[in-house]
Amino acid sequence: MGLADASGPRDTQALLSATQAVELRRRDYHMERPLLNQEHLEELGRWGSAPRTRQWRTWLQCSHARARALLLQHLPVLVWLPRYPVRDWLLGDLLSGMSVAIMQLPQGLAYALLAGLPPVFGLYSSFYPVFIYFLFGTSRHISVGTFAVMSVMVGSVTESLAPQTLNDSTINETTRDAERVRVASTLSVLVGLFQLIGATGISYGMGLKHIFGVDVVGNISAGLVPPVAPNTQLFSKLVGSAFTIAVVGFAIAISLGKIFALRHGYRVDSNQELVALGLSNLIGGIFQCFPVSCSMSRSLVQESTGGNSQVAGAISSLFILLIIVKLGELFRDLPKAVLAAIIIVNLKGMLRQLSDVCSFWKANRADLLIWLVTFAATILLNLDLGLMVSVVFSLLLVVVRTQMPHYSILGQVPDTDIYRDVAEYSEAKEVPGVKVFRSSATVYFANADFYSDALKQRCGVDVDFLISQKKKLLKKREQLKLKQLQKEKKLQKQAASSKGASVSINVNTSLEDMRSNNVEDCKVMVSPGDKMEDATANGQEDSKAPDGSTLKALGLPQPDFHSLILDLGALSFVDTVCLKSLKNIFHDFRDIEVEVYMAACHSPVVSQLEAGHFFDASITKKHLFASVHDAVTFALQHPRPVPDSPVSVTRL
Repeated sequence: MGLADASGPRDTQALLSATQAVELRRRDYHMERPLLNQEHLEELGRWGSAPRTRQWRTWLQCSHARARALLLQHLPVLVWLPRYPVRDWLLGDLLSGMSVAIMQLPQGLAYALLAGLPPVFGLYSSFYPVFIYFLFGTSRHISVGTFAVMSVMVGSVTESLAPQTLNDSTINETTRDAERVRVASTLSVLVGLFQLIGATGISYGMGLKHIFGVDVVGNISAGLVPPVAPNTQLFSKLVGSAFTIAVVGFAIAISLGKIFALRHGYRVDSNQELVALGLSNLIGGIFQCFPVSCSMSRSLVQESTGGNSQVAGAISSLFILLIIVKLGELFRDLPKAVLAAIIIVNLKGMLRQLSDVCSFWKANRADLLIWLVTFAATILLNLDLGLMVSVVFSLLLVVVRTQMPHYSILGQVPDTDIYRDVAEYSEAKEVPGVKVFRSSATVYFANADFYSDALKQRCGVDVDFLISQKKKLLKKREQLKLKQLQKEKKLQKQAASSKGASVSINVNTSLEDMRSNNVEDCKVMVSPGDKMEDATANGQEDSKAPDGSTLKALGLPQPDFHSLILDLGALSFVDTVCLKSLKNIFHDFRDIEVEVYMAACHSPVVSQLEAGHFFDASITKKHLFASVHDAVTFALQHPRPVPDSPVSVTRL
């Protein structure tokens, strides 16, 4: 019997429903806390401005450890190469490097033609920059080298500065090529990928050049070319194009690098990647290479064939070096038509991007607009100007989109301290007497007016009309009082000057004085003028009374809410226009008897509010709360009577 009694509570506990168990857990974790405005929060958390780091002190420190750290930071090969797992990675890197080299050989030749240069310079650009990236790069899978888009951009520059003809006279081909090489080697950017399945042997065996006049690659000089200093006189002509190519090339390289790094679980240093690509183009330009970048197709081949590190790129560059030094003559009779086919095949992926229009239309029409502007600009203008137009248009579109954020009135989700857009959440209900307003974007000079207008519109109150009507009525009342006062003074003068007027006695004796002097009966004749003065004084006191200038006293409609809460959680910074706009919101809504509070400001924004002298005697940190729920709860505890009496919100 006792055993059965002891097991009873356990059975009862086991039979509790899931809802009851959840309710018990909710009660266990139920917590009460005081309302926190910004002053209380700073006091409770002992808030202070973050200490400034003096980075320059670290830069000026000299030590063996710091020198070693700087060397390893800027020469990553010294970090990963000593730890290279030869047994696990070497075979994969060898196969990957050979596969990439087989692709890079025809691509280098073909894309050199796109750049308007002799094909051999495509091989140079496939060797020097790749080996430099092996030393300084941080991505283990991207394949640096010639790239179609970069080659086209380089070609537009070389053809404009070193044209085929000059002053109606044909330029010697050797002179033209030498000039184009000087122009191309001055640029510092990125290039791409190429392919070739045994057309050289067929061309040589059938004698296509001699019998049919097929244009072929031509002579490929054996050996490396000596370094040549860039022509500094061309800098002023190339600075614009060089900047555009540099930006495009780095964007392509870092995008691919981060994709592969995320896929394989390692980190790519963006700053070091920029240094590596810059050195690749700088040193490559000295050895008469044209600008390079990385190619997605070649990078995918490097990854899929087992490439694990930059060793694969180094192996591919050594293979290209072998071609340059010893085997270049084998490709002398390769038809340029084959290289053109390689270019078209490699660009088919870009042509397929026309199908992206449908997906952009469904997913993001802003991106579709950028795509269409970029496409039209690059077709109607050249590639450089088209890309520049697209970048400027993208920046302008960002500004326009921040001017049209999503504005919403928030309501409380039942039994929570969470507030969501009442238009999106059917169960979210507005707290009676309180309006909570939120913008999805930060408020700054470009959209501050839109923020204020949207706030007044969403609140359902014509704030500007009420303020103007209130001012008109108050001005009209003051004018009437002034006229009445002037009329009373005029009557007072007339009464004082009349012959039959009784003697006026000014009595300043207060009730206390009368009692202290035992004055039981004081019969004083008061003139009509004194009565008028008393009436005027009473009228002035009435005018100073707080109810004298209220909307209700003036006969104007009152808002159906007494408090406005601005959810500023989306603010990442504030400027002077934002500060003025927020102050105007406080003043305007207080004029219509609505108190304004702010909530959920981040610490940097609070610091900027302080630095901008936003807080004063009328707006203090007590108007800024840690969360929207704190602000709503405080507003309900300090309401102004409104037609609909507020109810309490869920207290957590």
